[in-house]
Amino acid sequence: MAGRNIGVAVDFSSCSKAALRWASTNLTRSGDKLILIHVNSSFQNEQGAVHLWEQSGSPLIPLAEFSDVTKTYGVSPDKETIEILAQVAHQRGIEVFAKIFYGDPAKKLYEAVDLVPLSCMVIGSRGLSTLKRALMGSVSTYIVNHVACPVTVVKENM
Repeated sequence: MAGRNIGVAVDFSSCSKAALRWASTNLTRSGDKLILIHVNSSFQNEQGAVHLWEQSGSPLIPLAEFSDVTKTYGVSPDKETIEILAQVAHQRGIEVFAKIFYGDPAKKLYEAVDLVPLSCMVIGSRGLSTLKRALMGSVSTYIVNHVACPVTVVKENM
């Protein structure tokens, strides 16, 4: 059986790290590709190679090259996220990549499902109240209701 492309939406917050931990523990198996999907919503068109990747996102970036993403793609992965990824790659026998998009997070995560393509997506939830979710919108709610692959929403405190 061929490996799956498992997407995890990450913004390097505590809730996205919870989603990453959940996916790496409960979903990944040998032969899978774990693909971090990061959307940079506050970017300058002049930054690095951003203008080349605005429409389709960056190429898949292997884990070994994560240290170069700050300069090239305007993203700063934190040390804890990189440690989680290195551990899961080693323990589970999976490949880890990142793909970086620029723009509206809900729209770009939606597009990532077909562009990568993803077998499933895991996304963290900040746990907004009903009122805040109605006023501000929820990326996880949008993704659950619109993408064509299975989606798992992970609460931070799980």
